[in-house]
Amino acid sequence: MPDLVPELHEGGDAHVQAGRFEDALAAYRAAVALEPASAPLHYNIGNMLRLLRRFEEAIASYGEAIALRPDFAMAHHNRAHCRLQIGALAEGFGEYEWRKACPTFDDPRYALPDQWAGQDLAGKTLFIYPELFMGDLIQFCRYALMAERLGAKVRLGAPAAMHALLRTLSRGVELLPDDASPEVDGYRCALMSLPALFGTTLETVPWAPAYLRAEPARVERWRSRIGEGGFKIGVAWQGSIQPHALPLQRSYPLAALDEISRLPGVRLISLQKQNGLDQLANLPPGMAVETLGEDFDPGPDLFLDTAAAMMGCDLFITPDTSVAHLAGALGVPTWVALPWLADWRWLNDRRGSPWYPSLRLFRQQRRGEWGEVFAEMAARLRALG
Repeated sequence: MPDLVPELHEGGDAHVQAGRFEDALAAYRAAVALEPASAPLHYNIGNMLRLLRRFEEAIASYGEAIALRPDFAMAHHNRAHCRLQIGALAEGFGEYEWRKACPTFDDPRYALPDQWAGQDLAGKTLFIYPELFMGDLIQFCRYALMAERLGAKVRLGAPAAMHALLRTLSRGVELLPDDASPEVDGYRCALMSLPALFGTTLETVPWAPAYLRAEPARVERWRSRIGEGGFKIGVAWQGSIQPHALPLQRSYPLAALDEISRLPGVRLISLQKQNGLDQLANLPPGMAVETLGEDFDPGPDLFLDTAAAMMGCDLFITPDTSVAHLAGALGVPTWVALPWLADWRWLNDRRGSPWYPSLRLFRQQRRGEWGEVFAEMAARLRALG
């Protein structure tokens, strides 16, 4: 009977590749019944349960894997995501520290001395080095302000193209290159370790109506370009096309906004950059989307014109991508279209976000189906008059 285990395991893997997660779960469970001491099988079961949004069960399965192999870093990492998804932020961010032992998290700065562990920051320097992607930096740079309020001299690593935007966070926060590794008269800390160190819970998420700002002159320029007529909805539709992002199915087709584009008085204004612009040439007959020209965010500094143009719109509609975080950080009224399995930071089955008070979340009710999401948006816009 144990000889069946590899076959069942391989069958489960094949179901995963084909997107048949229920079948994969059944195969892994049949295998683990024959080999209950297999940590990888319990881990795979946890992964399937997570993909099926059965988060509490997934947490239990990851726990089985960890009981068998306490140093199973990826099981800890994925269990942390599930805990964050259900709103157990303190437990989730605490366990998320296991990311530093995972193969894909290989920043050498993790191993440097003087990592901040919650010591008094008054009069000390705190160097915060970035992790993950641009949206994460926009979302979690707010903790630099918290460290500053505790008396720290904060130095924040960030891509050079984001420095102009991040300078609006605080005049006192010094910006360094994203790969910087300076000597510190105090401490250093990974960006994604800050929520745990500040004891973040759903009740203590640090938020403000806006903590980044658009440049006033740019706002006036783009407000003038956009004009005052109609109900102006800025839109983005395509997120990253990197291999890690495509399986997450966060992007939606621009044509999904067709019904909204036909509502009386509505103007759709493209704030999309780079990927997905080809869809503008293949719109449904009669659907109109305005563009802002070749001089929209053309330079080396990211997000400056995008931020300003958002301020000239009445509403912004976007998938889960970096500009959703930008809009939230600016306090722009924003509707975010989320896939059936949304990222942990949007929690589960919530309409609002504790991280961004200006955002409203619209979620797929069936995997891969965007029609209901945008029909709900259209109905809400009709109700607004």
